[in-house]
Amino acid sequence: MENATDIQAKHVLILGAMSDVGRALAQEYARHGYQIILAARDINRLSTIANDIQIRYSVKAYTFAFDAEQPSTHPSFYQSLPAPPDIVIAVFGYLGHTEKGLNDWREAARILHVNYTGVVSILNMAAMDMAKRKQGIIVGISSVAGERGRQSNFLYGSAKAGLTAYLSGLRNFLLKYQVHVMTVKPGFIRTAMTEGMPLNPMLTAMPQQVAESIYQAVEKRKNVLYVLWMWRYIMCIIRMIPEALFKKMKL
Repeated sequence: MENATDIQAKHVLILGAMSDVGRALAQEYARHGYQIILAARDINRLSTIANDIQIRYSVKAYTFAFDAEQPSTHPSFYQSLPAPPDIVIAVFGYLGHTEKGLNDWREAARILHVNYTGVVSILNMAAMDMAKRKQGIIVGISSVAGERGRQSNFLYGSAKAGLTAYLSGLRNFLLKYQVHVMTVKPGFIRTAMTEGMPLNPMLTAMPQQVAESIYQAVEKRKNVLYVLWMWRYIMCIIRMIPEALFKKMKL
């Protein structure tokens, strides 16, 4: 059981803590004195991260099993947390394979559930909890891929488009409860998920850079964060391309 000091400390819940960005976020928030709640499917690997954080930053780090594709487990997961989180960050995702998803519904369903329905399921619970307490911050990692469907990743992009709309509406809904919601659109990130992809270094962020940007943007209560500033303008141009021309482009 936690003592009074533990309960009063600020807690950040990182959903998808095994990802490269999730690990970077855990270190960033631990560095600023937050107690860290790590959640992912592989709880055994999470323990290694938690131990490192506790030794390196002298803060408490907890580990919990969490599976975005199992919404029925989300209520018991959230209720079992050691303290009501002050910040919830949903950083998990699955890029998947578009052509495989067109031929295999299991692949398509996984892309949609991990990137959209699983996020909505757990963030709905966090939102209602924070609304009751009239405090809290929710951060959702969406994507520039959701700003316009492209042949290379339109299943993933459609889920992220839905997530962006959800976060926008949730931000509007929770304003009266003094709960802030921030949407993050990182652009390309050099992670295990993008390993092997020919990414332009000028347009690609590193996980620690993403984590630092998120922390700073949360402190400033930004509504939407493009980690690399140029993505805001790149996507503005892409959205302006006429559909008659855009549908012929290989993007």
